[in-house]
Amino acid sequence: MGLSADSAGTPDSARAKIAITALVLAVLCALVGFGEGRASAIPGGDAAGALTIGGVDRTYQVHAPPGLEQPAGLVLNLHGAGMTGQAQAGATNYNAIADQYGFVVAYPDGIDMSWADGRGASLPDRQGVDDVGFLVALTERLRQEYGVNPGRVFVTGTSAGGFMASRLACERADVFAAAAPVAGTLASGFGCSPSQPVSVMLVNGTADPVVPFGGGPMLGRGGPSDIVSAPAMAQRWREIDGCPAPVEQVQGSVHRFVASGCAGGTEVMFVQIDGGGHVWPGGLFAPFDASQSTGQFFATHGR
Repeated sequence: MGLSADSAGTPDSARAKIAITALVLAVLCALVGFGEGRASAIPGGDAAGALTIGGVDRTYQVHAPPGLEQPAGLVLNLHGAGMTGQAQAGATNYNAIADQYGFVVAYPDGIDMSWADGRGASLPDRQGVDDVGFLVALTERLRQEYGVNPGRVFVTGTSAGGFMASRLACERADVFAAAAPVAGTLASGFGCSPSQPVSVMLVNGTADPVVPFGGGPMLGRGGPSDIVSAPAMAQRWREIDGCPAPVEQVQGSVHRFVASGCAGGTEVMFVQIDGGGHVWPGGLFAPFDASQSTGQFFATHGR
């Protein structure tokens, strides 16, 4: 007669114990895995990345505040001609702004250290590089990777990066809720018909020797172009967004022309710095801090 499981005290009871143990372990693993997933969902710190667009390898730097559970937004910060994304990070100290406001910030690299910003003067422009496609694809990758709300995507940049930021606001307002071009406007004759209202903050110095405040001929790193004046660019955005007349706020050499209550709850702010040159304004004794001001603007102008 064969032994029963009970009488032997082994096969059936052993299988039961194994099953119970396995169940407990599965629950524990699930709980631990869940905790780890939450902790690693938004990795903090700095990282380098690459993205292939149209057969061309593109690179970028990205920074996320440590311990961030839900980003307050994603900011693309575009360098000027002759610079790199890493140089832009250092020049603007925007990692500190990202930490302050809870943003993820990315610093893409342009081909030939420039952008196809629509002026026709840069190598990327002349070669037909799809920088709009690259920056939108990068935005989508980072937005998904870091869990950023699609209505909280912003772009800023200086000089050529400022022109590129303007182009993105004109062509991809569906992606970027707000833009803040610094020391840059837009090429004369470049069409700007956003698919929806977009908040814009423009920062220009009246004594800029590279990007003339009054518009017209410009000679940059890539060659000559013709650009819209800073005041005219601000007025164009006010018309695009259906804004009321701006209110001027003066603090020393800094004039802020603020048009609130525009279409879709957007706002257009034009910052004119009397005597300001071709720089990203900031520093201990500067009359205006572009990093802090654009960060605050983005924090309050999502969709």
